[in-house]
Amino acid sequence: MTTAVAAPFRFFALQVVRTERLGPSLVRVSFAGDDLGSFHSDGRDQSLSLFLPHPGQDAPAVPCELGDGWWQAWRELPDDVRAVMRSYTLRGLRRGLHGETTEIDIDFVLHGVEPGAAVPAGPASRWASAARAGDRVVLLGPAIADNRAIRFRPPADADLVLLWGDETALPAASAILESLPAGTRARVWLEVHEAGDIQDLATEADAEITWLVRRKGAPTALDAVRAAELQPCERPYAWIAGESGRVKELRRHLVRERGIDRRRVTFVGYWREGLTEEQLRERGE
Repeated sequence: MTTAVAAPFRFFALQVVRTERLGPSLVRVSFAGDDLGSFHSDGRDQSLSLFLPHPGQDAPAVPCELGDGWWQAWRELPDDVRAVMRSYTLRGLRRGLHGETTEIDIDFVLHGVEPGAAVPAGPASRWASAARAGDRVVLLGPAIADNRAIRFRPPADADLVLLWGDETALPAASAILESLPAGTRARVWLEVHEAGDIQDLATEADAEITWLVRRKGAPTALDAVRAAELQPCERPYAWIAGESGRVKELRRHLVRERGIDRRRVTFVGYWREGLTEEQLRERGE
């Protein structure tokens, strides 16, 4: 099949090479493929679209011609045949001797896969929890390293980086931390479902990282960020990502209560509580 898509993105046919359980709610899946040599990204919060097969399919069903009209052609496939599409962020990549990408990592949040879960798992959680080497997927990803799907872009004069993310934003926040140069000051709040999902994160930045475990009586994300002391003379840049409602609360706090210029706040709603990605797409969100 052809793989042309309007630059700077294209399709990649990939296979699972390994999986690693990171905690009760998180699993890392590593992918490889012959055409990954054309995958280029500067990392940080690089956004990707992943196409997954339905149960019983050995590969995701996508249009034969993945050109400019792929979206409409994908939408016109029958519901029970059309590949499941989900949005993720790149967690990491590895390069070969000549600088070409050889493997990429995507971290999945596993909701509802445990026995007796109150809310059943969605298709991506079910797929990731059972993923095995050789499983096939299709990825819509970057062919140009510095592309518009990277949103973390602090201004040159920023002297403090503020990060907040829930477990869905943890891969992006972790990659951002890894990208920060030595001497960068950062205040980081990361919210997870269980204490076992807390990770050791690598960074050369001067980063103060606070983990928030979501349980009854624990401080909310807004409480934790509101309690932080910031100096009036600081020129912060904020990146907040995760559940849309919490993202809006935090952005409102930073802009209205803290007085941070809204142009220095990047905010991304990765999901909406109570709605599936299909429902969000139908609503145009």
